Amino acid sequence: MSLDEATKQRITKEVTDNEVVLFMKGTPVFPMCGFSAASVQILSHLGVRFKGINVMEDPAIREGIKAYSDWPTIPQLYVKGEFAGGCDIMKEMYMSGELSQFMAEQGIELDPAA
Repeated sequence: MSLDEATKQRITKEVTDNEVVLFMKGTPVFPMCGFSAASVQILSHLGVRFKGINVMEDPAIREGIKAYSDWPTIPQLYVKGEFAGGCDIMKEMYMSGELSQFMAEQGIELDPAA
């Protein structure tokens, strides 16, 4: 996997301009795979406001994000510019209560009523 400078800059801008970013297949309203749907569900249940980026719209981002994080799968969650994990890590953290604690530690407001 290679990552050209322009794609790297676009990804860096997204993860620094937005507190919580989910690189996913599809959109938060219309996820295109079960893992992306599960990730959206977890974040929505916690009341995390996040930006969803549909990697299906841009092959450079779809492949580039894997090189950027050195993580082979999508979806990928970024919090405050740092890679937090994929769907399995999110599920484990959610089930143990670690994900809401992590978000709070990062200063991310949770609003389960949202």
